[in-house]
Amino acid sequence: MSRRLITALEIDGAGGHPGAWRGADVDPGAILTGSLALRAVQRAEAAGIDIATFADTLEAPADVADAVSVRLDALGLAARIAPATSRIGLLPTITVTHTEPFHVQASVATLDYVSSGRGGWVADVSTSAEAASVIGRREPAPAADLWREARYVVDVSRRLWDSWDDDAIIRDAPTGRFVDRDRLHYVDYQSPNFNIKGPSIVPRPPQGHPVTAVRVNTPDALEAAAHAELVLLPGAEHLAERVDAIRAAARGDGSEPAAGSGGPRVLVSVGVLLDADSAAAERRAEGGSFDYVGGVEGLADLVRKWQAAGVDGVHFRPASLELDVPVIAEKLLPLLQVAAADRPGTTLRNRLGLARPANRYANGVAR
Repeated sequence: MSRRLITALEIDGAGGHPGAWRGADVDPGAILTGSLALRAVQRAEAAGIDIATFADTLEAPADVADAVSVRLDALGLAARIAPATSRIGLLPTITVTHTEPFHVQASVATLDYVSSGRGGWVADVSTSAEAASVIGRREPAPAADLWREARYVVDVSRRLWDSWDDDAIIRDAPTGRFVDRDRLHYVDYQSPNFNIKGPSIVPRPPQGHPVTAVRVNTPDALEAAAHAELVLLPGAEHLAERVDAIRAAARGDGSEPAAGSGGPRVLVSVGVLLDADSAAAERRAEGGSFDYVGGVEGLADLVRKWQAAGVDGVHFRPASLELDVPVIAEKLLPLLQVAAADRPGTTLRNRLGLARPANRYANGVAR
């Protein structure tokens, strides 16, 4: 391949199939302890996968028969897994609708510390009346308005991450000063939706800016994707045109781009159920919806075609963590020439080829 393929894996309960938890080798209780997710992420890390994303919503899963009706908080799960891994990036989904931007950015910064520079987030919005009623702060809004607000949340998060200089913590014992207050900065951020003075309550993260991802499953999400370092693109139809639209939005929307990004990394997000036995695959797929059902050779060919169309990688959403992740790790990735080449301690930005952003407030001058 002409360039290194970026790979990511979605963690969502026992897998993308609603019946994945009923597998013979699955302990349903392991979903709630986090051990099922941890095992999948460790397998992915050992095989060389770059990123684990964690699905989440503000709404509770539907309480229906034969389905798991609970879900662990994605941010908490990523924080649980961080100390038990050393190379893979960890990106929980965080819904910015109804949540406080100041606390969102502080949580993501903390994850970056817990993971030693492998943290990030998938910024998402919620248009549902259920989420609005659960939180109780405001009525549902149109998606276009919510994604515009999400752009402000991403922007202020980066400013708050910059509100501490990298050398703000001085630990000056003779004078009793832990922090040099002259190296902390007000952000004085005003948007149509919220105002934040700052500075943050968390020092500048190890990566400067943890990696921001956006899942572009609606046209409205393009507004926020223009500011992301990582874009997850569900579906592969008209792929080249959609990739061009994402990169054009990042270059030319007239707003501030993601610092040090060199443009977003675009990944095709694909739901997969892998089984060389076509009859067995069809039986497993019954009741679910997937983009690809079949053997690893066919999926490897598709990934190569997607990469030729201009994407930087692929985001696998496995039907079953217990059944499909081992196949991805042991059979598919070798076909794609993916291996765990980097050492522990490598930041996620380094792994993705993203520069560490300069602090816009350094030397007291906002940029």
